[in-house]
Amino acid sequence: MSLRVTQSMLNTQLMRNLTNNLGRMNTLQNQLSTGKIINKPSDDPIGITFALRYRSELSSTTQYTENVNSAISFLQYTDTTIGQAGDIMQRARELLVKGANGTLDQTDMNAIKIEMSQLYNQMIEIGNTRFNGQQVFNGENTTEKPYSTLTLEDTADPLATPPIYKAYHLSTDTGSVKYELSANMSMAVNVTGNEVFGEAVANDTDTTSDNVFQLLRRAHDMLATGDHDGISALIGQFDTRMNKMLTMRSEVGARMNRVELIQNRLSDLDINLQTLQSKTEDADMAKVITNMKMEENVYQASLSVGSQLIRPSLVDFLR
Repeated sequence: MSLRVTQSMLNTQLMRNLTNNLGRMNTLQNQLSTGKIINKPSDDPIGITFALRYRSELSSTTQYTENVNSAISFLQYTDTTIGQAGDIMQRARELLVKGANGTLDQTDMNAIKIEMSQLYNQMIEIGNTRFNGQQVFNGENTTEKPYSTLTLEDTADPLATPPIYKAYHLSTDTGSVKYELSANMSMAVNVTGNEVFGEAVANDTDTTSDNVFQLLRRAHDMLATGDHDGISALIGQFDTRMNKMLTMRSEVGARMNRVELIQNRLSDLDINLQTLQSKTEDADMAKVITNMKMEENVYQASLSVGSQLIRPSLVDFLR
């Protein structure tokens, strides 16, 4: 039995097809204006799960990259600071070599002593150095100066005596400042003052310690008394501490190299994730434009045919 097709059925089917065509055009128009093939979950339910996952991983990678940049800056500053401390030790050693010369009279020795005192003061400043508002050499206690305890020694002549800070009696915090540089991986980026400047000494008469501040203090005292032999023996202890400082600087450099490798890996990962995200979300503009023009042609053709379809009326049949 054949199906009787009425004018109402033709009109309804025409309107349905036109509506579907307009819906497809609207979808393509959204893709064209946003540049994204997925603008709502219903566009691609499976693709949206991948897209959200890529966005989450990209967000994490961005944060890890920021952490890496902060770690590199901290390590670079630490390296520079230890280098400055090494320069002070080198200058102090040169003064000791000069002071070990038995031909110098006490006036010359006193002149060297004054500069040695200033080197001590400057070493204190380096020990208390800050980066981005945080103490560099005080472990996890980043808010307090490690060598700030004030102990009056002799303030009558600040140029001729070591400073009022007995830094050689102070120990720094030994905690590690760690940065999370990738998933489930964190790394300490700091070195402590004890590692760079030496462990604290128990008393002023300690002659075995290679604590930087104790060495500078002993050098100052020996210059004050004209102890040429003692100065000669002290040079070896200066060399020992300088070698340890170089070792710490090498360790900082090794950490920096590793962080830079992590930085390169994160950069590659970011590029890969962006590529995957683009393949999942971004629309093929050439394809979208082509489909858009095709749907426009179909829509125009539908209107043209539809106008012929719905035009007949009762008057047309009575002619």
